Amino acid sequence: MLWMRLLRESFLFAWWAIWANKLRTFLSLLGVMVGIFMISAVFTVVDSLEDNLKDTFNMLDEDVLFVQKWPWAAGGDYPWWKYVQRREPTQRDMESLAARMHSAQALTFQSGAGMPMEQGNNRIESSRIAAVTHTYPEVISLKIEQGRFFTEAEGRAGRPVAIVGAEIAAALWGRSDVVGETFTIRGRKLEVIGVFEREGASIISDGMDRVAMLPIDFARRVMDVESGGGAILIKAAEGVSNEALADEVIQHFRAVRRLRPEEDDDFAINQVDMLSSIIDGIFAQFEIGGWFIAIFAILVGCFSIANIMFVSVRERTRIIGVQKAIGAKSTFILTQFLFEAVALCLFGAGFALVAIEVLIAVVNALDLGLQLAIRPGRIAVAVGVAVLSGLVAGLAPAQTAARMAPVDAMRSNG
Repeated sequence: MLWMRLLRESFLFAWWAIWANKLRTFLSLLGVMVGIFMISAVFTVVDSLEDNLKDTFNMLDEDVLFVQKWPWAAGGDYPWWKYVQRREPTQRDMESLAARMHSAQALTFQSGAGMPMEQGNNRIESSRIAAVTHTYPEVISLKIEQGRFFTEAEGRAGRPVAIVGAEIAAALWGRSDVVGETFTIRGRKLEVIGVFEREGASIISDGMDRVAMLPIDFARRVMDVESGGGAILIKAAEGVSNEALADEVIQHFRAVRRLRPEEDDDFAINQVDMLSSIIDGIFAQFEIGGWFIAIFAILVGCFSIANIMFVSVRERTRIIGVQKAIGAKSTFILTQFLFEAVALCLFGAGFALVAIEVLIAVVNALDLGLQLAIRPGRIAVAVGVAVLSGLVAGLAPAQTAARMAPVDAMRSNG
């Protein structure tokens, strides 16, 4: 009960200090406010970027392996020039591998390139063309809002059909209901049989909004699918782990490539958790940088809070003397001023968090391609930093107040 009363009185003293000396207190709190604002702003932007980036991989299931020329996380002692000498995976490689696999649910092949698309007088200079086999939806989750995906017969016959993104539909026709319409790529006419669900642009990616997906056997007529960074995608059968699937892929793909036992693998097996690890590592460095920047502002804030607390001790010297004269212990005086310093820092943290919410609202309203949000855990970090700053900044003034002799304090003119 005593601690609750002490905490209440400390907050009242802090509020009285802010109200009675608004400018002085505001300038003193400014350092703490800037420091906590910097920490919270950096965390908000970094967390939002990380969430946005990971959202772009939501269509990739964790049980899908990617057989490619380049690894997503290159490193170690493997020479870079050996990566360059590797062959690109091909559709034929995929078909040979599919005939050997037992622990895979489905396999597909994809390649891509950027090229212009035209419809009447409308033209997109560089849209992303994804050339895939008919088994693609069995491996990758696609959100088709209108129409359908191409069939096995259409894929094997190389029919000129396409599924387009929402931004392509808007740019070429000015509307979204474009199933049955036609457009051209390098003089070849294609029919739209489906439209992907709009995902919305982000600072990192447009998702599927600016993608046109074609049967790979038709895409061969307009692009070189064998040199377009091709990849074999393999989805694990139910109950099969990624490790077991990867072991079988290595065994059979080495046979497909006719590699001798002493030869190194000339392919890489990638999976989504590699991307997550890379992203986590990158954003961990950003977080360290944010702390490094903010810590200087917090130190300035601590000096400011210490200054206002020394002023508060001087102004209340007689009150301290009276408290000690009627029996208040030094620990009570020490705790009282520490609580007051913490209260001041918490007020500063409150102002900083309000400023962060305003910043989030403004950025989200401007629709810059990045939706900001502050995680509850980051608010707890801001409050924790405020409490720690108050304890550090208030320790010296609180000790000064606690050591005062009652008679000397009461005689003081401060």
